[in-house]
Amino acid sequence: LEAAAFQLRHIFRIDIAIALNILGIESMRAGNSGMAYTCFKLAAERGYSKAQFNVALCYEHGIGTKKDLQKAAVYYCQAASRQHPMAQYRYGRYLLGLSPADEVGSQQKALTFLEQAAMAGITEAQAYLGVFYLRGLQPKEERGLKYLLLAAENGDAQSRYHVGVCYEQGLGVQQSLAAALRHYRQAAAAGSSRAHQRLRA
Repeated sequence: LEAAAFQLRHIFRIDIAIALNILGIESMRAGNSGMAYTCFKLAAERGYSKAQFNVALCYEHGIGTKKDLQKAAVYYCQAASRQHPMAQYRYGRYLLGLSPADEVGSQQKALTFLEQAAMAGITEAQAYLGVFYLRGLQPKEERGLKYLLLAAENGDAQSRYHVGVCYEQGLGVQQSLAAALRHYRQAAAAGSSRAHQRLRA
């Protein structure tokens, strides 16, 4: 009976959090950002990851509350720890922006969150990791190409362009101008101005 009661309390808490988050979204659509922030915050306090992400967005952009990037990071961290993919991406980016003295091991933690987001299908995370691994202090070209290909398959034109660069320069793959041209054409067709320039060159 105690276990059943605990389960019911948990379900009730989650249901309230979902309702508050929906109310927050509706308030935002109606132009009442202060009410939206309040609803998101109440839902976030009940452990609802989508609301935690929304609170983080409010703090990051100063919507319904004062802009505060450190508070945004706290809520992104909470949501990321609950497997919210976009929060994992944003929190990973935040951690990579810290100076080395700010947090020991922050880069590895950031990369773990970014890779989780990328594997969950977040195109922004795939594209970011692709470039990060290609241009890092210790480049991991094959890994970078893997993420760029994922982002390109998800329709990211700039990642498709970078795949072309990899084939043109032989980064993480055997050099092939024919493959490079194919990727540049696809990137240009998807709107990449850099791919257009490369094709002209």
